[in-house]
Amino acid sequence: SDLSIADGSFPAPTPIVLGHEASGIVDTVGAGVNHLAPGDHVVLTPAPPCGTCYFCVRGEASSCVNSLSIMTNQLSDGHTGLARGEETVYRGVGLGGFAEYALTLANGAVKVDSEIPLEVACVVGCAVQTGVGSVLNTAQVVEGATVLVMGLGAIGLSVVQGARLASAARIIVSDPVAQRREIAGALGATDFIDPTSEDVIERAQSLTGGIGVDYAFECAGRAELISSGFLATRNHGTIVCVGAPPIHENITLAPAALFVMSEKRLMGTLLGGSNSLREIPRLIGLYKAGRLDLE
Repeated sequence: SDLSIADGSFPAPTPIVLGHEASGIVDTVGAGVNHLAPGDHVVLTPAPPCGTCYFCVRGEASSCVNSLSIMTNQLSDGHTGLARGEETVYRGVGLGGFAEYALTLANGAVKVDSEIPLEVACVVGCAVQTGVGSVLNTAQVVEGATVLVMGLGAIGLSVVQGARLASAARIIVSDPVAQRREIAGALGATDFIDPTSEDVIERAQSLTGGIGVDYAFECAGRAELISSGFLATRNHGTIVCVGAPPIHENITLAPAALFVMSEKRLMGTLLGGSNSLREIPRLIGLYKAGRLDLE
């Protein structure tokens, strides 16, 4: 997401401090902050749940009004808390973590055990929270299901681990980089597709007896793969858009009648549908129990 701002795929105001996946040590707390203290080790989240808005009270914390900061690069009140002289400096993807110091809302910092290396814990802030959460929270993958994961960056590898945690029977992965496919295998993938030499849709269909997978996850940020996921998924199946395609790309599902009659579900997800105040401790707990590989 930071790279998408840097290369212009996601237009953003400047000057801007990028970095939305971060951890650190609390330096100072503001008035009324009682659950954190200087010296605490924390993982930061780009979408701090306020707990009181329309979405939070309905258990939809990832859509909290504060999550808009991911797109606006400023706090929900229109300020950023950052400046260079008289000039406003924007918070990249709602956080601005590529700096010696970061400013966050009180709920934007989640305390973690100090013995966990911060360089390991930081990936929970977005990639792991998004990937594992998209499986457990958004799609709610059921035990014994078949899963297709397209794209094996940090988020895709986290989806693989989420599918393993959900006890999926078959985890099919697709990525052009052999090393990524190898890592996915160590994390729980069962079947492997090189999209440069194989047809992802045909292979997914053949691996499931011609029916199609129960769940398909697009994790590379490419709209064309969403269409591939649709065709690789069985009737009543679920396609989850996890990656962040460039702003100019559109989803095309043709013909529309096929989508209606197949009764498939097409879902988006932001931060894996997670309430970070709950999800970060849960994922850290799974890491400590040896059930989630963050390294």
